[in-house]
Amino acid sequence: MKNFSYLRPATLDEALRALGGDERRDVLAGGTTMVDLMKLGVVQPDGLVDITGIASLEGYEVDGERLRFGALARMSDVGNDEALATACPALSEALWKAASAQLRHVGRLGGNILQRTRCPYFRETAYACNKREPGTGCAALDGGTTDLHALFGGSERCVAMYPGDWAQALIAFDAVVDIASPTGTRRIDFADLHVLPGDSPEVETVLERDEIITAIEVPLTAAMKGSHYLKARDRESYAFASVSAAVGVAMEGDTVSEVRIALGGVASVPWRARAAEDFLAGGVFDEERAKEAGRIAFADATPLEGSAYKIELGASVVAGALMTAHQRARQEG
Repeated sequence: MKNFSYLRPATLDEALRALGGDERRDVLAGGTTMVDLMKLGVVQPDGLVDITGIASLEGYEVDGERLRFGALARMSDVGNDEALATACPALSEALWKAASAQLRHVGRLGGNILQRTRCPYFRETAYACNKREPGTGCAALDGGTTDLHALFGGSERCVAMYPGDWAQALIAFDAVVDIASPTGTRRIDFADLHVLPGDSPEVETVLERDEIITAIEVPLTAAMKGSHYLKARDRESYAFASVSAAVGVAMEGDTVSEVRIALGGVASVPWRARAAEDFLAGGVFDEERAKEAGRIAFADATPLEGSAYKIELGASVVAGALMTAHQRARQEG
């Protein structure tokens, strides 16, 4: 690991000024991704700006007219909040099923949604990786192991998978993100935060170098209380998703009045299954329709040899998540 400078500002303004200087500095929040990648030599910033001392970014609200989460709220605090578990089980469950208890206590929500891919070729500098070093190639596409790679959103330059859990629940429920920079603030849809790899897989988000996420907001919607996050993985804990689904269902009598479906473990960015939603919306709900929605969610998948198993598994995960969400929606009704 190369030498680097370290700053720990006490205010957001101080942090933004530090990022705007000539030195190439990266933001450090929980550090559960950044420190690992620095040790591996994948990222080598000139300096780190540790924002964990900015108390104004730590709060969150889950009992108002909308859900609002400060970027430095801890994953464990939010995941353990009973009011959130009641208001939107999927958001709570996505945090509970992410990482270990120790990492959830350290990890912050803003950093969590910006975590980097777990592609082994990105994390091992001996291999070619266009995301880590543009123009060098992609070892996964050049005959490598591909069981951890994307079925959706990949390109001829990169098929790395976005690994997060909470992001799937955020995109399912139309979250928005507040961003600050030295020149002001802006708000964007969470769905617009991450960037498809295309010809520039090294560009992962729309954030500029001197911008910081300050908060995440989720509007209340009828499908929140009837929601569920289901995660299939190699082992019950401490593992990233092979496939996951964040879903929400609201019913009016026997008719689906609202449905949300997002997929994890299968795409280069957080992924919304719009076609499956359209299939269910406005119709009756039963197990066969849930299974068909699962199949539709993966109808356009373009797997590599190692990731083809995720299509059948993913369809089952979506169907299972929908069945649980429907049951919860019925209980609320």
